[in-house]
Amino acid sequence: MPDRVVPDGDLGSANYATVWDAVAEAVPDRTAIVAAGRTMTYRELEAAAARLATTLVAHGLGPDSRVAVFMYNRPEYLVTLYAAYKVGAIPVNINFRYGGTELAELLELSRPEALVHPTSLRAAVLDASRRTALPGLVLAVPDDDGPLEPGRPFADALTAEPLPPRDQGPERKIFMFTGGTTGRPKAVVWTHGNLFDSQQFSIYGSLPVTPPRTLEEVTRIAAREDLPRTVCLPLPPMMHATALFNVMNAVVLGGTVVFLPSARLDPRGALEAIETHGVTRLIVAGNAVVGPLVEALEHAVGPRPDVSALGTVLSSGMTWSDDLKRRLLTFAPHATLIDIVGASEGGPFAYGVVRGPQDLPCRPRLAPGAVVLGPDRTEVQDVTGATGVLAYRGQMPLGYHEDPARTAEVYPTIRGVRHVVPGDHVRVLGDGYVEMLGRGSGVINTGGEKVYPAEVEEVLLAVDGVADAVVVGLPDERWGEVVTAVVVPEPGATVEPEELRAAVGARLAGYKKPRHVLVVDRLERSPSGKLDMRGLRARVRDLLTSPVPGATAPAPSAPPVGAPAPLVPVPSDDPSPRGAR
Repeated sequence: MPDRVVPDGDLGSANYATVWDAVAEAVPDRTAIVAAGRTMTYRELEAAAARLATTLVAHGLGPDSRVAVFMYNRPEYLVTLYAAYKVGAIPVNINFRYGGTELAELLELSRPEALVHPTSLRAAVLDASRRTALPGLVLAVPDDDGPLEPGRPFADALTAEPLPPRDQGPERKIFMFTGGTTGRPKAVVWTHGNLFDSQQFSIYGSLPVTPPRTLEEVTRIAAREDLPRTVCLPLPPMMHATALFNVMNAVVLGGTVVFLPSARLDPRGALEAIETHGVTRLIVAGNAVVGPLVEALEHAVGPRPDVSALGTVLSSGMTWSDDLKRRLLTFAPHATLIDIVGASEGGPFAYGVVRGPQDLPCRPRLAPGAVVLGPDRTEVQDVTGATGVLAYRGQMPLGYHEDPARTAEVYPTIRGVRHVVPGDHVRVLGDGYVEMLGRGSGVINTGGEKVYPAEVEEVLLAVDGVADAVVVGLPDERWGEVVTAVVVPEPGATVEPEELRAAVGARLAGYKKPRHVLVVDRLERSPSGKLDMRGLRARVRDLLTSPVPGATAPAPSAPPVGAPAPLVPVPSDDPSPRGAR
């Protein structure tokens, strides 16, 4: 691949389509994807993406067009990304747990010209089509026995002639929609060049190589047979940045991506895939995923799967306890466990690295380019005992799509240097280590999913008989936080907790349903309507540990050990349709 695409020594000018094309040319017969007994070589992956790219162009898509991906982890997800990159289009990640209302809202917000979905999610797509116009090109991937409508078969889009490579510049965009803290999803806008540059440590940090400076060096590293082969299994969905970026990084290395055959996390199946395919890089989502894996290993019936090939286990954005790290190392003694403090908005801000029991308890340490800002926005990362917010000064996104006010808030320029400051509070421990104190906003992070309380409160307040409602997140060892609702009925009215949970489930994604619903006589609000949130959380904890009659009704408990759990497990039943892949 000529250096006219990526100037010598300037991989910040890279484009993923250009890089992946070069890797596919260098290792055409290497296995790129393994899924449900199917394999795709790099030659086949590139050809499928090139054919789909031709179909996209035939429907008028090109630079800055949007391709909505409403899908579980599966080969077609990666093919769609690759095809979009080839034509300069922007993939739009959509949470596959969304119902029709939420899907319609995101389609209106992102305005895609194409939509790709599995047939098992047709109900949400049909519901969305009654609320807004679908894109002109809708492709359906069959994953159940139902009809393809709405849409045409995905396979038909792969019958076109392959699109010849086109030079796509580093300024092409990648959207990462995030729930954020304002309720409505927002797109964080990366450029290919900035994202590729920011991923250099994640791509090459675990290899005994000097990070490349040219595209020729990228392909030379990918083609080397003496380097450890990357075999990546993403357990969280690729609609989230951690899984998506690590899959993209694996392709840069000429590695193999393994997809599970089910849209739900099957711990035993995941462990067997690790053994069968020699997975070296496992992507998890903290306790919510590691817990079921460790329990399946500890309570295995029959031969215990061998997971000793694991070299790296990586998590981001979720609680991952020291206890589970220690127990996992019993079965994967050579693995390095990496706990990343990051955000869709940028980073990484800090890493917690465990190479063995001697590294426990795990403490996050600031990443290169990360700082701690005190109340006056001076740097305090060298002041032991100081508190402040994490910030990052390296390569970062352009900001939020069509939201200049929020962009200016989260991406401030401080003393002439642009920072990203999502709002995570820390205490400085010294020698680069920090203690996480939480995020200042009210957003709830449950099982890796973000829930905006006001969205759930709006649904609860619409239920007949509800006078007041507030939603908070309570700490939970497995899920990080669980959604908890406190509801005040109207005088003389009776409200049933399960009715309230059902109302939320009918309007919103399953992970937004409250795990606990507490019915109380009143909420202590100030004349301006504000609540003492710290006092409220303490009151909720007291009610849950020492309930009074009629005050609390917890939702069903988590599935028992060994029971199937969602792909990124959610702490409440999720009504979203599921289909075998």
